[in-house]
Amino acid sequence: MKRLYRARSGRMLEGVCTGIANYFALDPALVRLVWVAFTAKGGAGIAAYIVCALVIPEEPER
Repeated sequence: MKRLYRARSGRMLEGVCTGIANYFALDPALVRLVWVAFTAKGGAGIAAYIVCALVIPEEPER
């Protein structure tokens, strides 16, 4: 079963965008650009990123 995790590799801050990109099989740069656009439209992206960083578990070590 596919699970959403914060990435351990290829991460910029907490690995949220890379984890979401891995889950949906997207390019992490695209997810980051969408997140920046979401943040620029009123700042809600910053709060959403913090919530995601707290709620999404970190990828287990292999």
